[in-house]
Amino acid sequence: MRCDIIAEGVVAAARELALTVPLVVRLEGTNVDLGKKIMAESGLAIVPADDLGDAARKIVAAIQQAA
Repeated sequence: MRCDIIAEGVVAAARELALTVPLVVRLEGTNVDLGKKIMAESGLAIVPADDLGDAARKIVAAIQQAA
């Protein structure tokens, strides 16, 4: 999968929905670094993850920070 295209779609959807909670997104595939950069530079609370274990840890951390 082209992660840059996926990241652009995630960012667009998050903006359209006015997302206010952190969103953890696992990316793996072609242009993964570019996809992570797109999400990081979006200014939104989108957190990239490398695999499902990493995603789970980041979700837990986001919940703990919110509490």
